[in-house]
Amino acid sequence: MQDRQIRVIGIGTGDPEHLTLQAVRALADVDAVFVLDKRAETADLVEIRRRICAAHIRKPHRVVTVEDPPRERRPADYGRTVEAWHAARAERLEEAFAAHLGAGEVGAILAWGDPALYDSVLRILDHILARGRVPFRRRVVPGLSSVQVLAARHGVPLNGIGGSVLITTGRRLAAGWPAEADSVVVMLDGDPAFAHLDPDLTIYWGAYLGSPDEILVSGRLGDTGDEIRRVRAEARARHGWIMDIYLLRRDRAATDRAGAAG
Repeated sequence: MQDRQIRVIGIGTGDPEHLTLQAVRALADVDAVFVLDKRAETADLVEIRRRICAAHIRKPHRVVTVEDPPRERRPADYGRTVEAWHAARAERLEEAFAAHLGAGEVGAILAWGDPALYDSVLRILDHILARGRVPFRRRVVPGLSSVQVLAARHGVPLNGIGGSVLITTGRRLAAGWPAEADSVVVMLDGDPAFAHLDPDLTIYWGAYLGSPDEILVSGRLGDTGDEIRRVRAEARARHGWIMDIYLLRRDRAATDRAGAAG
């Protein structure tokens, strides 16, 4: 019996031209595309995937929509809640693979940005493989991440000269500025709170990167923080959802001078 294959393909942040040549080739002979559909408000995200499939899959294919299980957004135990959510997603995808992907066929999951960066698909596939009920071979095709697109849109490097870059979440940033970090990229921040941070930090913020709805704001945090929160709230109300990311940078030289002067 021929093995099923699942390809996890990074598709960038919304611009169809973000697909790499490798991603285009990986899509060409796909039999079924599996899409985790969160809710009606994000139907346009599913439509973007459908358009990508129509443009690049060169054979008759199926788009299988799998209803994404709900997740508590403010849990008491974040780790266990997310693990339970991943297990529930694994069960639904496993059922979809069994029902809609035959022996020897190729399935695909299109991952926003890069599947290795703050995306759960690879962990979910590990869950399914560990259960052993629906065997398949896995292949991962990297994509253009929102981190790269953010820096490109603002025309800035991610790091200072010889400086470090930390990629983290809003949940972790709430505890304060990470020690020894010069630049911090923040993802998955559902309710950005900047008040506790140094107002002299520089922020580069972006939402809906790569799409016609892209929004960019940059400047001194103390001058732009409130504007970002306002623009973000308005955009989320208008679209029903938001995907955003931001880079914070401190002037290491200025910090060192201030410390020496003190």
